[in-house]
Amino acid sequence: MIFDTHTHLNDEAFQGKIDETVRHAQQLGVSEMAIVGYDESGNQKSIALSEQYPNLYSMVGIHPTEIKHYTPEVEARLEEQLQLPKVIALGEIGLDYYWMEDEPAQQEKIFRRQLAIARNLHLPVSIHTRSKDLQDMTAFEDVYRILQDEQFHNGIIHSFNGDSEWMKKFVDLGFYISFSGVVTFKNARTTQEAAASVPKESFLVETDAPYLAPVPYRGKQNEPGYTRYVVEKIAELRGESVEQVAWQTTQNAHRLFGLGE
Repeated sequence: MIFDTHTHLNDEAFQGKIDETVRHAQQLGVSEMAIVGYDESGNQKSIALSEQYPNLYSMVGIHPTEIKHYTPEVEARLEEQLQLPKVIALGEIGLDYYWMEDEPAQQEKIFRRQLAIARNLHLPVSIHTRSKDLQDMTAFEDVYRILQDEQFHNGIIHSFNGDSEWMKKFVDLGFYISFSGVVTFKNARTTQEAAASVPKESFLVETDAPYLAPVPYRGKQNEPGYTRYVVEKIAELRGESVEQVAWQTTQNAHRLFGLGE
């Protein structure tokens, strides 16, 4: 049993193919998924999917590239949605310096607003961190500074692509490290080292589908079932069985999201 903690079945890429995608995931051992919102439309679709399928859950939030649409009305709807029974976290939120749709100061302002909402509702967050390039750690540095400043310790660093040092810093803050298909890439040596050494109670797996397909499907459309290949790679890196990593990451997800209690 594998839990894909970050996937976008609400993306247009899966339109008309939801049933077969969920079925294929189950065939590969991926039995639970968190469908992650990013704007108002994506949030609504995420909620609808979680209500339609028993083992699908919803996250809702406003992505840093979408904050130009963040208004008091949007925030009020977000707060209402976060109290629905199948909504398990606020996300994805954070900082994006790659597309730079809005200035860092404005991104930080909306990031802090959404962290405050999550704190008030006692919910974890899923955090997006993207810098200008892989050598630039500015987004990590700023997210870390903001989380320290806000004293916020409940959530996920989604699709982690940092090194062991950054992994330890975020784990020490109380965050879970979520590994995507990036960990299967040949040039992701430092992220692989982080996956090999992350504490067993502090990591998760995801696809970020339809993006970031893992090896052996790199360059093609990703799907939730491919979380299996992320689990297989991490098992190899840690010298553990696939079953052990699948079980551990599912237990970690259930603990974070308050499921199965």
